[in-house]
Amino acid sequence: MPAWLTVVGIGDDGFAGLGRSARRALLEASVVYGGERHLAMLPARLAARRAAWPRPFDLAPLLAERGGAVCVLASGDPMLFGVGATLARQLPADELRVLPAPSSLSLAAARLGWPLQDVATVSLVGRPLPTLNAHLHHGARVFVLSADGRTPAALAGLLNARGFGTTRMIVLEHLGGELERRIDGRADQWSAGEVAALNLIALECRATQGAPRLPLTCGLPDDAFRHDGQLTKRDVRAITLARLAPTPGELLWDVGAGSGSIGIEWMRAHPTCRAIAIEGHAERQHFIEHNRDALGVPGLQLVAGRAPDALRGLPAPDAVFIGGGVTVPGVLEACWASLREGGRLVANVVTLQGEAALVAWRERFGGTLTRIALADAQPLGGFDTWRQALPITLLEVVKPLCDVDVASGGSQANGANNATGANNATDASTTTDASTATAVSASNSGTAQ
Repeated sequence: MPAWLTVVGIGDDGFAGLGRSARRALLEASVVYGGERHLAMLPARLAARRAAWPRPFDLAPLLAERGGAVCVLASGDPMLFGVGATLARQLPADELRVLPAPSSLSLAAARLGWPLQDVATVSLVGRPLPTLNAHLHHGARVFVLSADGRTPAALAGLLNARGFGTTRMIVLEHLGGELERRIDGRADQWSAGEVAALNLIALECRATQGAPRLPLTCGLPDDAFRHDGQLTKRDVRAITLARLAPTPGELLWDVGAGSGSIGIEWMRAHPTCRAIAIEGHAERQHFIEHNRDALGVPGLQLVAGRAPDALRGLPAPDAVFIGGGVTVPGVLEACWASLREGGRLVANVVTLQGEAALVAWRERFGGTLTRIALADAQPLGGFDTWRQALPITLLEVVKPLCDVDVASGGSQANGANNATGANNATDASTTTDASTATAVSASNSGTAQ
């Protein structure tokens, strides 16, 4: 089918700023869809019927026009956080034609002289404000697409709270239009209040003394998380995430999530990584909610409940981490049954009963067992000595493309273990707090034959 739908990018300069192809498409259209602001930019001589997007937003009325001459109006470049990208996921490429205008990002980069490829972009349109936290690094330049005219003031408050009060803020209103305006200031001195609803914020991030420094590598400092001790400690967390091996677009189940540290760092690995934290302890659920916002991944999904019951109905994961509860009957089986073929299951334990469950699982399904022993240098009288943390046993196993029947022989191994503890009664990764020096030893046991 030839392209019946044309998506026209329009700037704040309106119909007058459109190119010849975009104007012709609008003149020949039988109906034009768009937001009320965009539709108001069209001249009266345009014969097409105007159709404002329904609220809540729904593509069904537009798709019902299939086969006609239809146009959609969108801001700037429709394929950049715009409706063009949404439509491209719904329609074959040969049914869709996109005529972009300069994006607000391109216009902002031109006004400020910032190379666009060196600037991070965060959209707060329909997204929580804490999304920005993942991008706060000293010296970073960030473009923020505002949700409305209150976003700059709210953003200034967030920057102050996160230790970035000296950040330079530049608000650009109505880029490319007659009402274009620029407002400069610092986050800790911001007084502009509400600005024009159509605005973009440019940030030059400057950290104040004492602001948290959050590296891009896995293994954030333990004090970056709010917790009650049920935390996969920094060095163990880095090893665990290396075994989980996140890649773009993948989904993780963090079972017995504790403070949520594994799922949070999984999502920080790439903007498209997703995670579901399963946690039955009410106070730890609050820790997860705080930590996901503070560390810039508010999209982490929290499921309040205990495995295996809480796992029912969840989307199939690409990887599973079990930080507590491997001795609970049915937890390993439920995780394995839901795991996608080729997916990774990683489990950490500190108890003999938990280790026995992992050894039995490895005998049935293969995988690698690793013993992690950490020691911290701590004072002893006038000297220093090594203080050994509880050793951790880590199981890593990849689900084969042709799965082995979980219900087949050997299933008694897990049920024979003591299941009296709750999912998080013994956090598999809790060790003593790190000091100035650390010794690490690890031993591996390869796949059973």
